[in-house]
Amino acid sequence: MSDSEQLIEWLRSVCAKYEREPLAIYRAGRAATFPLKANSEEDLQQKLEAGGHFIALPKESAALANIVEVSLVDFLMDCIGKHNDISGARGTERGYPDIEITGPRFGDVPHALDVKVARRAKSGNQTQSRITLYTGNTYFRYPQVKWPGTFRPFRDYASHLDLIAIYTLNEDSRHRIDDLELIIQPAWRIASKQRSSTTREYLGAVTSISDLRAGKGEFESEAAFYAFWRKYPFKIGKAVQQQLDKLLASKDDN
Repeated sequence: MSDSEQLIEWLRSVCAKYEREPLAIYRAGRAATFPLKANSEEDLQQKLEAGGHFIALPKESAALANIVEVSLVDFLMDCIGKHNDISGARGTERGYPDIEITGPRFGDVPHALDVKVARRAKSGNQTQSRITLYTGNTYFRYPQVKWPGTFRPFRDYASHLDLIAIYTLNEDSRHRIDDLELIIQPAWRIASKQRSSTTREYLGAVTSISDLRAGKGEFESEAAFYAFWRKYPFKIGKAVQQQLDKLLASKDDN
């Protein structure tokens, strides 16, 4: 079994223990009797709710996804911290990846793990929108360059993995999320030949949830995936071009 396959198996075993953590938003300033005594976590939640301290999580997909992503990254960083042979570094909020994982257990080489959150469509068989795998006109298109918001050049990773959290929206609950399912796959295995946005330069995943589970994307091999998307005519806007010119000039100076 390769280092990447071992990491995937470890992530799947760890994620099987994850329980939905964000339950509501705590609201301060309500009338309460202190010290507050609770006999269990459930008792504490009931007393806080009865005291008017809970308001619902947002229903808007991007806002809710951000909350779940932070919770999952926190959870994984805690799990990584319990092992002497695994190291983790947390990425920036808008950078890549969300977590960089390395250590003797996985070959002492860096692996990239990105966290994605998607809502189920009403059919229950697909994601409501296409998951974004990469930004196509920056670090993915120029894998030899270390872009702002990244730990290292894209090509320096031994593997690129995605943790996908799929949920059903429950508008009547404070926590909003039902039937949370976590899937871990190499990014290329769940890739489609479609962009995930008509206005941004994003590579999209397949939308079938069964295909996401099975790692059944639209490419027969990793090489075919990179050959297709590296040739894709992504737009290089003025800001990206200026940034690229600056990075390449710095690379030449060194």
